[in-house]
Amino acid sequence: MGIPWEKLIPSADSGGAVGSSDVVILLHGFPTSSYDWSKIWEGLTQRFHRVIALDFLGFGFSDKPANVVEGLARHLGLQRHRINLLAHDYGDTVAQELLHRYEHNKTGSILINSLCLSNGGIFQETYHPRFIQKLLQDGGLLSPLLLRLMNFFFFSRGLGAVFGPHTQPSQAEFWDMWTAVRNNDGNLVMDSVLQYINERKQHSDRWVRALVSTSVPLHLIYGPLDPVNPHPEFLQLYRKLLPMSTVSVLDDHISHYPQLEDPTGFLNSYLNFINSF
Repeated sequence: MGIPWEKLIPSADSGGAVGSSDVVILLHGFPTSSYDWSKIWEGLTQRFHRVIALDFLGFGFSDKPANVVEGLARHLGLQRHRINLLAHDYGDTVAQELLHRYEHNKTGSILINSLCLSNGGIFQETYHPRFIQKLLQDGGLLSPLLLRLMNFFFFSRGLGAVFGPHTQPSQAEFWDMWTAVRNNDGNLVMDSVLQYINERKQHSDRWVRALVSTSVPLHLIYGPLDPVNPHPEFLQLYRKLLPMSTVSVLDDHISHYPQLEDPTGFLNSYLNFINSF
């Protein structure tokens, strides 16, 4: 089934810095949306000519997420443009597949100028999904029921558990995130999206190898209080396998959503990386 491109408009596509030709595409995490980038959006538009974010949830996933990103780049006339990828959580997995395709010159692959990852489960050995994720990924009869019972209270409680105790979103921010998730009934396809956990196991060697072998400038921004990718195990393995990558470790109280918990630290780390090559 083809992607309805007339519907797949990026949730945000901003022209930005005068005199820059650089483009960045933002790949958000699970279970949230492009709202994740709201606190660093203005700072990115001051550095990049074009800042593009899209929402993965709500499109039914008849096509693989990497196909969606590649198709969107073509739709926006960026197929010959070198693109910077900034990813978080589930977006890291999408970025790994895009990198694999780029390194192997796959037809339709985007030209990757740089890749910045943040708090994604890129290593099976150090990845600890939440209990609700494990329930939903199994795809059993319980999944549709759980999704229909999901409400703001359960969503905010579950999401708050992966923020630091001193960096919790406000009630208004939780509502904004919940509203974005429910757009296009995205909350009802979470179990489908969560199959990425199984795909991570299936394609682990390929996706880690893409990072290990790439010549693309690579950076990690890491919130060390993350219960999903805990410190120090995750960081030790990252540095062992990817010694050529630069790393920014944020303050000890920053957890799984560093771009929302410490937007200034996150943005400064990213721009320092971008300006280093």
